[in-house]
Amino acid sequence: MQPLLEMRAITKTFPGVKALDEVNLSVRKGEIHALVGENGAGKSTLMKVLSGVYPAGTYDGDIVYDGDVAQFRSLSDSEDKGIVIIHQELALVPLMSIAENLFLGNEIAEAGVIQWQETFRRTEDLLAKVGLKEAPGTLIDKLGVGKQQLVEIAKALSKDVRLLILDEPTAALSESDSQALLDLILELKDRGVTSIIISHKLNEVRRVADSVTVIRDGSTVSTMDAHTEDITEDRIVRDMVGRDMAHRYPERARRAGEVLMEVKDWNVWHPEHADRQVIRDANITVRAGEVVGIAGLMGAGRTELAMSIFGRSYGQNISGTVEMHGQPVDTSTVTRAIDAGLAYVTEDRKSLGLILDETIQRNITLTNLGAVSTNGVIAENAETQVSESYRKAMNIRTPSVFQKVVNLSGGNQQKVVLSKWLFAEPEVLILDEPTRGIDVGAKFEIYGLINKLSADGKGVVMISSEMPELLGMCDRIYVMGEGHFVGELTAAEASQERIMSLIVKD
Repeated sequence: MQPLLEMRAITKTFPGVKALDEVNLSVRKGEIHALVGENGAGKSTLMKVLSGVYPAGTYDGDIVYDGDVAQFRSLSDSEDKGIVIIHQELALVPLMSIAENLFLGNEIAEAGVIQWQETFRRTEDLLAKVGLKEAPGTLIDKLGVGKQQLVEIAKALSKDVRLLILDEPTAALSESDSQALLDLILELKDRGVTSIIISHKLNEVRRVADSVTVIRDGSTVSTMDAHTEDITEDRIVRDMVGRDMAHRYPERARRAGEVLMEVKDWNVWHPEHADRQVIRDANITVRAGEVVGIAGLMGAGRTELAMSIFGRSYGQNISGTVEMHGQPVDTSTVTRAIDAGLAYVTEDRKSLGLILDETIQRNITLTNLGAVSTNGVIAENAETQVSESYRKAMNIRTPSVFQKVVNLSGGNQQKVVLSKWLFAEPEVLILDEPTRGIDVGAKFEIYGLINKLSADGKGVVMISSEMPELLGMCDRIYVMGEGHFVGELTAAEASQERIMSLIVKD
């Protein structure tokens, strides 16, 4: 089949860093082509070159699109040729309607006046193509993430898309929303739309991809054709990380000690709807050296539980007690929760976990400024020494701790978040989706860190939507459904089937 796109010997250099080194990519017309690699491998940079974010002249090599050498100097240049990229952080305006978002910058107008009737009609047609039944006037912030992703695809279809690029399209979606989105991508393929999908979820890659290209350290490692060879997850992982990973989850000795933290009779009401109870009579214990998992479907209340315990960051009319070493502690504010020995790594690292426009150094020391200051004045040398020690210990891939966090890959950003909270020296660390949106190599490093924390006698609470992750890492697993615990399983008792049976019986 004739290639729609060929990227030949693409080389892109930033000051001090060669992000892409003669990368080659060939995508056939009408196929779904998966682009995989570790965080920082160069996937997003390559797509920014393709889409004109990094314009012609700022890189070496050639882009051949539909048989012609292309010189894209902006996003609008590539979109004019039918190339549309949907980023992991969706580019929608929350307080505007679906219709307004679909035609933003490309309004249907006559003599400068928007033709709303025609705009709504075309919006309904586009929404029908992606399986959405919402009214065109519905505000974006009234939609869940899954439906917002579908609006982005409808927006791409409004631009007569020929090549659709999706960057981690299912990273923030539930299992059912993920399957629906993958079904739509397959349906678009049947309509003649070619797709490039960037994903760390290798089971999804194997389900939909016709071809897979692996990039490692800015270079093309391999390209596999699903029609002529068996593409296994183990093979993809080996090419991604440059080594075999016989064990996805590192071994560790399981030695639970004394009870570190106990939460008793915890009840939480919705922060805006006082009559709606979100958490009901939750009880949880965490022992020294133990990794405790919390499983449940999206909306079960796992994040709400964690945030309400940590400084009452969520909810109202909260009741119940938190004990550390058998003694009640005050966790009514974030500062008091930290003082009590708790830390919480949020699932939303970009919005809630990091100050993106600040340096790695400033982010790491933020939770414990007293340790790097004298008489209220920060000692910059001490701050640099601390952040350098975490950079080395956590293997944060960056030329300098003075690099802004916004410039790091997702996996390295997650390591900065973890460093920040480890510097606070907690006794119990609550990890909310700690490996979401990061690659298998970075996951393995974070699993190793969790094992080290437990070996050092810390307690770890791990919230994850990936059941294999919970089964591979946890000593005990609490199962949550509709705001309360519906079961508790030891590592020996737990299986995906048993967890799901507890959820559906609730």
